[in-house]
Amino acid sequence: MDKEFYVSVELYVSSKAAAALKKPPTRKTTDKRDLNPRGASSNGDAAQRKVKEKTSWLGIGRNSTSAGQWRPARCKLVEEEEGCLLNIYVDDTILYRSIYMYLLNHTDIRAVHRSLFDRRNCIGIFSVAGQMRGAAPTSEPLYMQFEDEDTSNTWLALLRSYAMPEVYGRWLSPEDGGLYRMWRQVDLTCIQGRNLGVTRPLSDEPSVADLDAKLDADAIDMDVYCEIFVNGVLSGRTTVKKGIGSPDWHERFVLADLPPFENLEIVVWREKRLSKPVIIGTVGIVLVNFRRGEAVEGWFPVLHGGQASSTQAGEMRLKVRVDEEIILPYHAYTRLLKTLHSRNHLDWMRELETRLKMKNVNNNIMSIAIAKNVLLENIMELADREVDGTLSSHNTLFRGNTVFTKTVELYMSWYGMAFLESSVGATIRRLCAEKVAIEVDPVRIGKGPKAVEKNVELLVSWCREFWDHIYEARTQCPPELRRLFEHIRRLVESRYRIGDDQNRELPWQSVSAFCFLRFIVPAILHPHLFGLLPGLPDVPVQRSLTLIAKVVQSLANLNPTVQKEEYMRGVKDFLNDSLHGMIDYIIVVSTPEPSSKAPATPLSSNKHERLRIMNALRQRSATTPILHREAIPLLPYLLDIPRHLAVVTSVVVRYSRTKNFVPAKQGGAEDKFFSEFCSRCLEVEEQALFRVSKLAAKPRRQFSEPAITPLPIPPAPANIPLPPSPSSPLKTARGRKLSSPSQPTQARSRKSSRPTASRSTSDSPTRKSLGSPTSHCEPRPLFQPPLPSPSKTPASPTEALGECSSRPSRPPLVHHPRSTSTDSPLARKHVPSPLMSPTADTSVELPDETGKKRMNIFRSILTRR
Repeated sequence: MDKEFYVSVELYVSSKAAAALKKPPTRKTTDKRDLNPRGASSNGDAAQRKVKEKTSWLGIGRNSTSAGQWRPARCKLVEEEEGCLLNIYVDDTILYRSIYMYLLNHTDIRAVHRSLFDRRNCIGIFSVAGQMRGAAPTSEPLYMQFEDEDTSNTWLALLRSYAMPEVYGRWLSPEDGGLYRMWRQVDLTCIQGRNLGVTRPLSDEPSVADLDAKLDADAIDMDVYCEIFVNGVLSGRTTVKKGIGSPDWHERFVLADLPPFENLEIVVWREKRLSKPVIIGTVGIVLVNFRRGEAVEGWFPVLHGGQASSTQAGEMRLKVRVDEEIILPYHAYTRLLKTLHSRNHLDWMRELETRLKMKNVNNNIMSIAIAKNVLLENIMELADREVDGTLSSHNTLFRGNTVFTKTVELYMSWYGMAFLESSVGATIRRLCAEKVAIEVDPVRIGKGPKAVEKNVELLVSWCREFWDHIYEARTQCPPELRRLFEHIRRLVESRYRIGDDQNRELPWQSVSAFCFLRFIVPAILHPHLFGLLPGLPDVPVQRSLTLIAKVVQSLANLNPTVQKEEYMRGVKDFLNDSLHGMIDYIIVVSTPEPSSKAPATPLSSNKHERLRIMNALRQRSATTPILHREAIPLLPYLLDIPRHLAVVTSVVVRYSRTKNFVPAKQGGAEDKFFSEFCSRCLEVEEQALFRVSKLAAKPRRQFSEPAITPLPIPPAPANIPLPPSPSSPLKTARGRKLSSPSQPTQARSRKSSRPTASRSTSDSPTRKSLGSPTSHCEPRPLFQPPLPSPSKTPASPTEALGECSSRPSRPPLVHHPRSTSTDSPLARKHVPSPLMSPTADTSVELPDETGKKRMNIFRSILTRR
């Protein structure tokens, strides 16, 4: 029986695609002209073409309606005999695009960073010619925004369940469906820039006078922003900063579930009024050679016109962390999991932080505890230890920076982001949009008492608005936070003598120490760190938020009479009036709702559809190979337990070797626990190396051998092609030029770009890419139609893309060769002759080499860090 799933979304339709929907079908020659990567008109009418494209130069626009628009759409996912088809309809009747989901890879379906459209809950689908068809003759990525996070997560898991995971060695371990899979992520922080726009040859050392003169010339109207490209795909964008070439961003971009690494580019743009933006330069980083698993921070050169021009146009201070992990089947982590679950997970976090100075695995250990459904229990256990009931500790209760308090911060961020958004999100954005500048310090304001009094009234007005929204959102506090706050409140009540006047407010203050001191107030102070703003507010607005945060924290402390600054005493009346409401707020958020309470309304259609999808996923997972099943993230939080365990294992092994950690044979209980944990991590690492070496020893399956397919492959229509194209191909920003036509950017060299200020890190040996060694032998996917005839198969990815690039002067990125040790379905260069005919009985003959390449693979494996 065929299965169908429906969902309503907001669909991003570019100006080019919207124009194609309104026009009748064009001739084939016109399509080729439109897809020409150089943007050259075949009829020579360049001027007319330039006029037509003028409105789309912003590409994926920054709040620009001319670059594209969001339109309501309806998605229909149909599981049929030949596979799975995703149909997207606009205006209820127009079929915008049909995508063959079973021809995509998991990395072609991934979450979109919020900075790209300033929208949450967006998913991008990166398909190429042969994987989709539609009314608009374009291979642009498909961007969809879902109603809420639950719906977005549900459909991400559903779509990936029909796509192909990046599994290696499928025929070498048929019981698991493969030897291992891969996961990649780039964590980039754009910190600041300096001397942007000041061009100079790389070989020359500029004088101070030259720099000052250049800066004075460019000091007016200098608006700068950056675009982040991963493998040529626009993946994020910073906010626009004003300055004289030295902007501060401090904006972080976590880009996960990426395809095999190629290049990371940060393109720096300068905006001018009434004219198109111009490129200042580009920071290029070769991710294939970049060190894995360690943050590298430093100043990176911004090159203008490409590396061959030897012209530098400033520097960008970046912090980059590149992760690429081998993920084994779940059963490979059984012994490690047993050790991990043998004690409180937060104790492991404390020991990893104190012994190995590791701080970047807390989220992964928390995810494992959430999947085990023991995180709240673990937090409560640590709370019992922290509250000792002594009189000397009640003044500093939960005020320290301990593992317990830091874990509660992560816990609140995990479950409470929607609650935080409803509490202060809209108010913060309105204050920033109106550029409200509040200053009540007479020394800073430099004006008379009347100006100070007026600003105090403005401060009280905004504080009242913030508090009204916070108070109204109290009933939206999620049950996970209510249970935690209730336990903390009752724990303090039982261990301190609450009857005394001195301790009467202590239980309420213990709740506000988390809900306000560590969650709501930090979000008011730094809204960009909590996803409430895309970037840092302006300095005057930051001062306004700081004053408001001080007042809200004073209210949360339930002590309105204490004001350190004399000029802040003007808010005393507001604090006294709001004190009773704060106590009521704390009681509500620390009291769970009755479990017997019936839902106010029946299940909505979207919730009912999500339940159908989750049930369908359970049924499908029962018939798929182990690695395929485990590659589908677990709902509702998109957990991938083997991936979290792989990250923890890799980091522990790397840090233990760096710190020369030796497991203790004798010692206390904690030493034995920790030694056992490190030993289990080393066991997993050995098994990972064994599986990689096993694949390297037998890199290719003989084509006469049967393919490992757990499900029967039904016949498919002859017009459905097999994609001979890369996963996440060389896509570009729509309509944006990365260099002027007169100075085309040269192809990036293989040399890794390294910062000048991080010598100790960059001097250490580079870890090779374990999952991306040098060429592909493509296995048969789960739902694969018959292979096309040789005449229909493009010989290269360029032909497969149909020349769909739309940025005229952006060169093709270099595809780094990959190893013969992989059979991933990703990115093959051409179809080998045995694959051209499904009935061919010939075998692929490997070149008879001396084994040097294989030795290099083993050397990179053994030096893994």
